[in-house]
Amino acid sequence: MSHFKPLSARWAHLSNLLAARRAAMGRPATAFVSQPEPRSIGYLARGRQLCAGNLVFGGHLVEAPGAMLWDVPAPDAGFAEELHGFGWLDDLAAAGDAAARQRAQAWLWTWIARYGRGHGPGWTPDLAGRRLIRWISHAIFLLRGQPPEASQAFFRSLAQQAHFLARRWRAAAPGLKRFEALTGLVYAGVSLEGMGHLTAEARAALARECAQGIDAGGGIPSRNPEELLEVFTLLTWAALGLSEAGQAPDEAHWRAVERIAPCLRALRHADGGLARFHGGGRGLDGRLDAALAASGVKARAATGLAMGFARLARGRTSVILDASAPPAGVASEGAHASTLAFELTSGRRPVIVSCGSGASFGPEWRRAGRATPSHSTLVLAGGSSARLSNDKRHPDRLSEAPRDVQAQITRAADGIRFEGGHDGYLRSHGLTHARRLDLAADGRALVGEDMLLSLDATGKARFDRALDATRLHGVPFDIRFHLHPDVEASLDMGGTAVSLLLRSGEIWIFRADGGTALALHPSVYLEKTRLKPRATRQIVLSGRATGYATRIRWSLAKAQETPVGIRDVAEDVPDPETED
Repeated sequence: MSHFKPLSARWAHLSNLLAARRAAMGRPATAFVSQPEPRSIGYLARGRQLCAGNLVFGGHLVEAPGAMLWDVPAPDAGFAEELHGFGWLDDLAAAGDAAARQRAQAWLWTWIARYGRGHGPGWTPDLAGRRLIRWISHAIFLLRGQPPEASQAFFRSLAQQAHFLARRWRAAAPGLKRFEALTGLVYAGVSLEGMGHLTAEARAALARECAQGIDAGGGIPSRNPEELLEVFTLLTWAALGLSEAGQAPDEAHWRAVERIAPCLRALRHADGGLARFHGGGRGLDGRLDAALAASGVKARAATGLAMGFARLARGRTSVILDASAPPAGVASEGAHASTLAFELTSGRRPVIVSCGSGASFGPEWRRAGRATPSHSTLVLAGGSSARLSNDKRHPDRLSEAPRDVQAQITRAADGIRFEGGHDGYLRSHGLTHARRLDLAADGRALVGEDMLLSLDATGKARFDRALDATRLHGVPFDIRFHLHPDVEASLDMGGTAVSLLLRSGEIWIFRADGGTALALHPSVYLEKTRLKPRATRQIVLSGRATGYATRIRWSLAKAQETPVGIRDVAEDVPDPETED
């Protein structure tokens, strides 16, 4: 069966190619009947970098000053997808000057000439949808100063891509890619002359996808917070585009927007960034706030979990914890073994983090980022609480993952408490990992307790076998606390504590009870906007489980001299590598 996936991919590519060429014979559009407002967020610095020929896509930097974009060899498929999706138009439009406009116009009309008949990797439903949204949103920027024949080619290509989407949107994978395809189809239907007949189908399909793909709590199967933000953004853009054209989104569509907004608020740290779990990053600066503002939905999340995450927030401190089983089946292909891992942010400064997704740095980094040791939680015997599948047909899926995951949040006058446990180590070692976190009412202290417990006769028998295999030395464990790269860490008090200095000037002190060894080790912080992993450090508590109940207590608290309020408004020192 090893040939199955490549054959499927080749068939999809052929089907897309045929649909693109058939779409070229459809009726061309000649003008806009209405045009949605540009809502995507671009970045001035990236626009200037593009004009200078510094191309940063898919984690790769290609320096090609003065080169035509389409003459640059793509290092990999991810780089090519970002080129053909035209998301970079947002950045050139943000720059907005004559040089940026000329670059955008040259690159777009060359794309039409080279690929407009259905050639190249850009003819997939999700990329066509992404491209249509950008072309339509930035049409005024693009068409300024262009002769009539260029405008005709532009509208002809828009119509062709709309016809292509009408034929092929169903081929997009359910979830984000299908939402991209259908939102592009909505934009074409409400904007282009003669394409209004496409709108009804796209509206109805979006409503069905919302009903099937967005759960009652506003979550998605992948449990990826950044992916949820992208879905929410697309649904909001589609709803506003329909409204501006005098049409209303279907009920299921709008109800999904209303469910997702409070869920996203619960997944947002004190600094405005998203929790980085299951392959997701913090989200582009301003994207979350802009999407929430555009939706107009003011509701907050109800008490309890949001998409399987627990949020503890008091004072200036937020803690977000993965409190549910990992995604299963096809949704697990980007999932991480992060059950009971947490992140902590103080004001504008992330402190405890996950390493993040290493997908943009290659398959080895991607695999490492998914493992339990890359998260701030307990790791037993150097393994993961969930393993990658041995099924050669689906090697990226998780298997042997925790399925019985308990979680409870209680609130009291002196703070907020999380209690939870998971069975990810039960089969291998007969142990349940339980974690309790207490966040003080003023947000100045987080007290934790991690436990490894054998709860019944079967579990005790398994643990006895695992203990015998160590010659009664004990089953080793590490409790890891990955630090953000901006945190300066140093061992203090004779090696019994770790001092953490934040850029804001805050000082946090980490302590643990005497039953474990405390150390600082190297770590990495993985960001898809970077060209390489960032070096950082991690606090590690190491010990051995020798009995049916092992308890490890630790605390993270602000130093007494740290004031309650800190005016943390100084701009960060810019990093040239991120100025893309």
